[in-house]
Amino acid sequence: MRRLITVFKALSDETRLQMLGLLFREGELCVCDFVELLEITQSKASRHLRHLVAAGLLDDRRDGTWVYFRIVESPGPVQARVVEMLPAVLDGQVPLERFERLARWRKRKAREGSACKEALTGRWTEHGGAR
Repeated sequence: MRRLITVFKALSDETRLQMLGLLFREGELCVCDFVELLEITQSKASRHLRHLVAAGLLDDRRDGTWVYFRIVESPGPVQARVVEMLPAVLDGQVPLERFERLARWRKRKAREGSACKEALTGRWTEHGGAR
């Protein structure tokens, strides 16, 4: 029962649901992607992502100093059912502007290798100016 409570608590937050919606569509995202897309701090993004990992809904991997998150590949029985139904439930719930912003963000990241660092330190904005 405790595991079920943890899963539903993880799903009871709008930011975490948006994170899941982004991940179902995009596959894998870095913490800095969530910082930029959701316009939240690195610590807030990390805290929300940790809730989803603790609930058994996400896996993470490190690549140097960056941490990437994706939907869990081998979920437990409760998580498997949640992961199975969530894409249909979340379809259309994440604002389209988030995906448009992601496309622009990825172009900037490809152009400027320091874009993640800039986002995490709060020195990067949608328009490239100081925050």
